[in-house]
Amino acid sequence: MIALRDRGQWSDAQLLAAVAACDERAFGVFYRRHLALVVGWCMRRTRDPELAADLAAEVFAAVLIAAPRYEPTHVSAAGWLLGIARNVLGHSVRRGQVDARARQRLGAERIAIEDHDLTLITQLADERAGDAGRLLGELPDDERVAVAARVIDEREYREIASSLGCSEMVVRKRVSRGLAKLRAGLATR
Repeated sequence: MIALRDRGQWSDAQLLAAVAACDERAFGVFYRRHLALVVGWCMRRTRDPELAADLAAEVFAAVLIAAPRYEPTHVSAAGWLLGIARNVLGHSVRRGQVDARARQRLGAERIAIEDHDLTLITQLADERAGDAGRLLGELPDDERVAVAARVIDEREYREIASSLGCSEMVVRKRVSRGLAKLRAGLATR
């Protein structure tokens, strides 16, 4: 059994179970662990630090609401978290503004963002992107191209296979291998 004070050593699944039980400190650890990932993802899609910050706030508010429904399928909850981010961004695009439903449901008000906050947001996004970008560049060419097409460009496997002149199964395998290497590389950071 892990001591309560050792939350930093907890897995994402343990943290989210504790968040579901209203453990604020567990949420803080989860938030700090994944903030750069979420902000970086939002920055790459919006190219606007203020909008990225608003979206990230809504993503983490949604985590508080969705934590009881989290089903651990991997060691990291990053995929689940980015799925929430994708949904938040999609809702926001459809409405033409940042969808603040999760924050409103929790009674959280919008935080005013200062210039130094915008700089920090950009640094967070660059920090995570720098590590991931460097690791992506170290992948074998076939894996790097497949991962970039699937994850960064968000292309369908069928489309990637057609452009590379190989089967969809080959592309899936390249993406899977490449992502496993990226996860391992980021885990050692």
